[in-house]
Amino acid sequence: MTLVKEGMMAKAWIVAGALALGMAGPAAGQAVVSPDVQIKPGDTAGLRKVGAEVLFWSQAQRDANFPAMEKIFPGHIVKAGGKVRALPAGKPLAVPEAEIDAFIAAQNVSGLIVLQDGKVRLERYARGYGPQGRWTSFSVAKSFTSALVGAAIRDGYIKSVGEPVTKYIPELAGSGYDGVTIAQLLTMTSGVRWNEDYTDVKSDVARMFLEPVPAGEDPTVFYMKKLPRETAPGSKWVYKTGETNLIGVLVMRATGKPLATYLSDKIWKPFGMERDAFWMVDPSGHEVSGCCLSVSLRDYARMGQFALEGGKGVVPADWIAESTRAQAAFARPGFGYGYQWWVYPEGRFGAIGIFGQTIGIDPKTRTVIAISAAAPKATDSAYGAARMAFVDRLFASTAAR
Repeated sequence: MTLVKEGMMAKAWIVAGALALGMAGPAAGQAVVSPDVQIKPGDTAGLRKVGAEVLFWSQAQRDANFPAMEKIFPGHIVKAGGKVRALPAGKPLAVPEAEIDAFIAAQNVSGLIVLQDGKVRLERYARGYGPQGRWTSFSVAKSFTSALVGAAIRDGYIKSVGEPVTKYIPELAGSGYDGVTIAQLLTMTSGVRWNEDYTDVKSDVARMFLEPVPAGEDPTVFYMKKLPRETAPGSKWVYKTGETNLIGVLVMRATGKPLATYLSDKIWKPFGMERDAFWMVDPSGHEVSGCCLSVSLRDYARMGQFALEGGKGVVPADWIAESTRAQAAFARPGFGYGYQWWVYPEGRFGAIGIFGQTIGIDPKTRTVIAISAAAPKATDSAYGAARMAFVDRLFASTAAR
């Protein structure tokens, strides 16, 4: 599937570079620091080296490391609250076990869950994973970051998505981001030129963190502000994970809180997430907002349920609807990109991460599907098409009740 290939290939830059992200100055507020790996301010070399290897881990390394990223990288803990949102058992899906087993084996799936009307109709684990564990999200985290923008708007930290990005990141004034709105950043339609090809040593994703950054400057902003404008803002969609990281900078500055703290306060505790999450941080101790959030399978499903229910009480009333419509359309009918969400035919939407991470949502059948995986390849069109075909199969099964 072309859209899946484009989206997932675009995300792969995170593994190659974003782990070395840094942000200038401490954020106001406090974060719960993960106790496993010490944060070493300014130490980008180690994270860059390890990050560059993630794409090339063996299958055994992926199986071992994807559920244990906090043992390898420093990060913050997204604290859950005391009250857990129940996910009661529902009627089992009428999908043959052999078909499910074949999908799990072929795609190296570690966890698969299907909710309908908030009830569990299918839940399977494999590869040594279980309901008490966490699994890395890769770019599925982008949709979580999008929700934090909505929360910041509802809380009054941000006035609207129509505001200029330079209001919150003034260092971008005079750059290609002059006149670019928050909405255009969210939809990756800034018009700023960007090369997301992680196989190209001269691409932006390969060079972004290689240059020395002056003391006191944010590395992401330092690099992004040098990029030239390619087209008028709003006229062209180009996948740019660097812009998702700018969104993280913007939210942190607007709220004065670490992203993990804000996510805990706005969603994790009030929505009843079951387990703490882990959000990887850069050497300055700030969350890498375009990726690197590790969450339990049931809490991925709860996040999908949060979006399905419209994020009531957390984001503006129309936020999820606006986030999940095709703000940027593609040549293939029915497909598009919203506010950090992928848009699919039949009113469905979802989040995608490399190596098979998936949240799929179908409002018509009130269904949420979450998949954690350690796929053999980071991106592959045939693999992506097979995964989406199986997801469609599950949606069809829920429609049949």
